[in-house]
Amino acid sequence: MSADASTARPCRAGRSAHGAVLIRRAGPADADGVAEVFLAARAAMTYLPRLHSDEETRAWIAGVVLPSSQVWVADLCGRVAGFAALRGQWLDHLYLAPAAQRGGIGGTLLDHAKKTRPRGLDLHVFQQNTGARRFYERHGFTLVEEDDGGGNEENLPDAHYRWRP
Repeated sequence: MSADASTARPCRAGRSAHGAVLIRRAGPADADGVAEVFLAARAAMTYLPRLHSDEETRAWIAGVVLPSSQVWVADLCGRVAGFAALRGQWLDHLYLAPAAQRGGIGGTLLDHAKKTRPRGLDLHVFQQNTGARRFYERHGFTLVEEDDGGGNEENLPDAHYRWRP
């Protein structure tokens, strides 16, 4: 994030257990922060195979995810604590920095995504990610189907969830 962006926004938006959080649209200057969250969150998912280097992941975030998706960041006092990437009706990514988990930031990001897509959202989550599955179910998502993971590059079984208002 650029220095002027962090100083221009006072840290007094909605509150989480971690302090004030502001949900805002991501810009190119957020690429490093988004990549850091993505890398840290996925590193904590020990069942995931490591398919790409950190440099490849950073290039993918900056060159593919940010330009092709509507990305919202949870800005916690000038730092990216989490992000949600929307593409059409799909919530392609919702990740939080491990230190920002279990404090309400994920729910705040998800609520914002729902407001942005009032007709509904679909998402995929790894079947092994039981915490995320419980999170989405608590937030009104229902299981559509489970499959063998042949449609994701990790080749891990996943689950399709859907939220409709």
